[in-house]
Amino acid sequence: MGNKIKQHEDNLKFLKAQKTKLDEAILDLQVHMSKLHSSPAPTSENSDANLHGEDINEQILRHEKSAAGVLGLVETSHGAQASQWMQTKGVVGVVAKLAKVNDENLSQILSNYLGTRSMLAVVCKNYDNVTALESYDNQGNIDRNAGLHGLGASIDRTIEDNFDVICLENLRPYVGQHIADDPQRRLDLLKPKLPNGECPPGFLGFAVNMIQIDPAYLLCVTSYGYGLRETLFYSLFSRLQVYKTRVDMISALPCISHGAVSLDGGIIRTPGIINLGNRDQVNVRFAKPIASHTMDNYNETEKKMKELRWKKDKTLEDIKREQVLREHAVLNFGKKKEEFVLCLTQSSSAN
Repeated sequence: MGNKIKQHEDNLKFLKAQKTKLDEAILDLQVHMSKLHSSPAPTSENSDANLHGEDINEQILRHEKSAAGVLGLVETSHGAQASQWMQTKGVVGVVAKLAKVNDENLSQILSNYLGTRSMLAVVCKNYDNVTALESYDNQGNIDRNAGLHGLGASIDRTIEDNFDVICLENLRPYVGQHIADDPQRRLDLLKPKLPNGECPPGFLGFAVNMIQIDPAYLLCVTSYGYGLRETLFYSLFSRLQVYKTRVDMISALPCISHGAVSLDGGIIRTPGIINLGNRDQVNVRFAKPIASHTMDNYNETEKKMKELRWKKDKTLEDIKREQVLREHAVLNFGKKKEEFVLCLTQSSSAN
């Protein structure tokens, strides 16, 4: 039992050393990020890219009575304060702003598939964060001075629309493999196959892999280490397939298990449910990514920062657990020692 105590003490010594190293690494990255942040604003090689980036904010702000509209307005007018409020409340952001799509047509198709309500959904890390967004009085009425409604009141905006809040840690994540050496950590999903074993003509890929996610959100967004692709977007898109044309999509019906879309507007929600009629245009789309070496460096550094902070949190949890185990071992050691001393005393008296 004495050896067990020593083992726990050695583990604690190792974990505390790991925490010190992580603290130093985090400090170094903070300095590096501050230098990148003070660099000149990045310019895009494609002038349209910046316009699309601004468009997404304008599209959200049009929904001025929505929760997303309030968050967008606060971010636009009070950038630093908004970021601090969102971080404190565990708000990751609005769905429409958490991914980008290179092709404008595909962006519109995916937005149509999700619908305005899902595109404007607010994303939180855990259920405690969700409950903090809205409070109620004794009669069950919404407290307009608390949570997200209070934030709206601070800028003279009232959230009148009901809205969806997505809790990442309550979603069932993708737990399979990722594509090897892919910086975007795309999911290694099996391509659909027709009865003859061939891939359907016109198949372009899975929607969940055709979006680009900010490197800062690829890992460690949840306490279990999952990123937005495995949680949020896998929940929204699942294994939604993307085809060139509606004809290609219909021809592939035998191997569509979770829905499909086509670039000419075709939508299969689930097997057996097909959208017909005029295309219903959703007016909130995913933005186009901005090509910037400086931004890439900043995002990569931010990604590393999130990984380090996640590792530090896990190390702190391990330290707490090891301390409890050590205290338990010390308590048991004390009891056994008393029993042993008592046994020796009784043995001595008997002699």
